[in-house]
Amino acid sequence: MANRLTHESSPYLLQHAANPVDWRPWDQAAIAEAVEADKPIFLSIGYSACHWCHVMEHESFENQEIADYLNEHFVSIKVDREERPDLDQIYMNAVQMLTGRGGWPMSVFLTPQLKPFFGGTYWPPTPRGGMPGFDQVLKAVMDAWENRRAIALEQSEKFAERLQEIGQAEDSGEQIDLHLLDDAYKYLESIYDFRHGGFGGAPKFPHTMDIEVCLRYSRRQPSSRALEMAIHNLDQMARGGIYDHLGGGFARYSVDARWLVPHFEKMLYDNALLAGVYIDGYRATGREDFARVARETCDYVLHYLTDEAGGFQSTEDADSEGEEGKFYVWTPQEIVDILGEGEGRRFCEIFDVSESGNFEGKNILNLPQSIEDWGAASNLDVVELRRELDVARQQLLQVRDKRIRPAKDDKVLVSWNGLMIDSLARAAGALSEPKYLIAAERAADFVFDKMIDDSGRLLHSYRHGVAKLAAYLDDYANLANACISLYEASFAERWLKRAIELTNLMMRHFGDPVGGGYYFTADDHEKLIARNKDLYDNSVPSGNSMAAVVLLRLSALLGNTELLDEAVTTIRVAAPLMKKHPTATGQMLAAVDRYLGPAREVVIFGNADSGATHEFLAELRRSYTPNSAIACVSSEKALPSGSPLAPIFAGKGPLPEADGTVYVCENFACQRPVTAAEAIADLRQSPA
Repeated sequence: MANRLTHESSPYLLQHAANPVDWRPWDQAAIAEAVEADKPIFLSIGYSACHWCHVMEHESFENQEIADYLNEHFVSIKVDREERPDLDQIYMNAVQMLTGRGGWPMSVFLTPQLKPFFGGTYWPPTPRGGMPGFDQVLKAVMDAWENRRAIALEQSEKFAERLQEIGQAEDSGEQIDLHLLDDAYKYLESIYDFRHGGFGGAPKFPHTMDIEVCLRYSRRQPSSRALEMAIHNLDQMARGGIYDHLGGGFARYSVDARWLVPHFEKMLYDNALLAGVYIDGYRATGREDFARVARETCDYVLHYLTDEAGGFQSTEDADSEGEEGKFYVWTPQEIVDILGEGEGRRFCEIFDVSESGNFEGKNILNLPQSIEDWGAASNLDVVELRRELDVARQQLLQVRDKRIRPAKDDKVLVSWNGLMIDSLARAAGALSEPKYLIAAERAADFVFDKMIDDSGRLLHSYRHGVAKLAAYLDDYANLANACISLYEASFAERWLKRAIELTNLMMRHFGDPVGGGYYFTADDHEKLIARNKDLYDNSVPSGNSMAAVVLLRLSALLGNTELLDEAVTTIRVAAPLMKKHPTATGQMLAAVDRYLGPAREVVIFGNADSGATHEFLAELRRSYTPNSAIACVSSEKALPSGSPLAPIFAGKGPLPEADGTVYVCENFACQRPVTAAEAIADLRQSPA
């Protein structure tokens, strides 16, 4: 029989709807039941692509004996962390305090007043490998609740107080200077793996924001190893098994130090951030292989993670047919049967496919050496070799696409869509691919059409025609940032107006007028035991760091110093954390880099779609100028009445008879106007 999750929309919750555990969704009815029955709450938080969440479901939540015990003694609540990141943040902090580590599935025991008193992550159903069994954990928790409740309640109060303290960072008043960037870089260099790439050891995550810090820092300190680290890291990931060499896109992380064996789920946010960092890697180096990876990653999202109406879906699972990675792995014979003996054996040698295998007897495609190096060592023409391999990859992909695909979580989340829209908007210009701008605008239109409530506020999650849940800080900040990128990619002023609307809502409902910075939840959100300020980057940038970036970008485009002051306050709130944990604050360090400058406003009169202006914009968008703000209006018409861009265009006009006019402004001063043709020459001579 179905439990009370059967009417939920989250694929993760629906996966548990047939469990014998009497799951409830997080709602007031479930909480009221715990209060009335005086029962502790068992809160289980996970997500649909989480492998160990599936394992614990099968082992414990489908176990009738364990289910009966839970149903008798607890009110069991199941939460999708992607739908409720507010709950995930609070109770993950609690689990980390309790155990010194975190992860999913997250398992927390709460008082009926929602205060945690015990928790952990995955437990096997019975004792195994030195771990207590979930059956033992449940009985121990119940024993404490029935026989030592005063101690449990005292502990829960202490945890609640500490959780409230964690969320109350305030303006530090610290000076924002280059020492923050210098010290962060030194730490990143000290932990960088110069053999395999990446920061730290196994398991290895992409750390896109740290790579961005290195790319930015290399512009300030060309003598540092920052650019070397960024290039090496991008190289190693793109050659490893974490990258899908057939369909494009990246898996969540690598379980080993050399990027070979991925945890196979593919997340929208990872691919959005990785597409963005490969675009920047291409712009900083001109390397076409980085452009190819960015393009293939964007194409993966467009082909496999796009809703029919245009929104971007959340994840593809790690498992298919009950096996992790089964969809992605190959044997040599399978490849030879498809490609033929000669080309098949060559493909196998290049992509590390052997009879013994590199993953549980089968093979994850990866490149132990670059295609260029392999071709040179084999005395083969690299251009012809690449052409052969591209055809082979397409043939193998066509066969793979006929396999049973991993399950998909097809809900649309505003925050993750914001990340993808931003990368696509930037990819459109950097890669000269108009289809990416079309897809980005379509996704943004989807959000504004389908995920807005009657009061004009964002809703966080959408699936199968239903949008729900009040949006969080990162929804507003990520989407506002994406809208600014859409404006700079298209110069359609509607996107800038959307960014302004979102930023005003963000400041009004999430800002802390006393301590500075932004809370993760709005001022009218459901009252929880703590209200956090989201300052740490995790797998995605923190809400405060994205808010700071948005404020800085808008202040430049609008000539608004109040927004600049707000950005500086937000940065100062995070300053102590940047000093202490640079690898957890990479996006805020990017905001620091933007704030310290040089930051340039490029103001253009001309036709963005043709002539010298178009050529200049193409050159500019291929250049690595991460702190630029770009505004353009046609020379043939005046700026629209009431335009928010009026301040940045004030006192400027087109040069007579010029096919495009460009003003470059820095530190509140503008250089003399030049023609677009002259600006192209200047840009080629001084790309920074």
